[in-house]
Amino acid sequence: MPELIEITVEDRVALIRLNRPKQLNALNSALAVELVEAVEAIEKDKGIGAIVITGSERAFAAGADISEMVDRSADQMIEDDFFAVWDRFAACKTPKIAAVNGFALGGGCEVVMMCDFAIAGEGAKFGQPEIKIGVIAGMGGTQRMTKLIGRARSMDMHLTGRMMDAAEALQSGLVARVVPDAEVVPTALEAARQIASYSRNAARMAREAVMRAEETSLSEGILYERRLFHRMFGTADQREGMGAFVEKRSPKFHAD
Repeated sequence: MPELIEITVEDRVALIRLNRPKQLNALNSALAVELVEAVEAIEKDKGIGAIVITGSERAFAAGADISEMVDRSADQMIEDDFFAVWDRFAACKTPKIAAVNGFALGGGCEVVMMCDFAIAGEGAKFGQPEIKIGVIAGMGGTQRMTKLIGRARSMDMHLTGRMMDAAEALQSGLVARVVPDAEVVPTALEAARQIASYSRNAARMAREAVMRAEETSLSEGILYERRLFHRMFGTADQREGMGAFVEKRSPKFHAD
């Protein structure tokens, strides 16, 4: 059983709560493995259509656990391919929403950016302060942040190590919505329930198409989207969804 995360499932939505409160949910290797394994198990469950990931009121996650890295050598980090486990988390096809209260710093901010979108509380703080301890981001922070908010702002964040508040995070495109702190998790769960009520295949393909937009030219991305659209006409969900629309009734999508 997981010890560093808590998982609840309701209404086809999995809520995963990071649970290292004394360490402000600092991301050590054990927590990373538990989270990745949980997400991969959810990925295989056709009864779950969306995931919400959150932390505590004080911190989504205040960074990676420095104590387990401080004495490592470069050879050890290379041999272990340290942080590579997070690639499995990012590759999860089930839509993931980050529900952020408090601090999302360093690795915590990187996990937020690995999710498909984020809903933040008004008191949330984001940052990549690794430069303050003599390193740089290692879980994709320099790359994902640049794609999300642009080179100038990303340079500012990574070179100064400053924190960005929720209002700036919304304005810059780092998060999708800002709500009162007490409404973060309920709002994320409501969004997740809405996603989970739709076709599982369509949600995954929409996510795949949007992700492709970051990696290809406009013309290639449009062609990719169109091919996915065409493929949907081989699914029961397309027939049910369009049939229900024509018949003026609510569609009944199936998990498979």
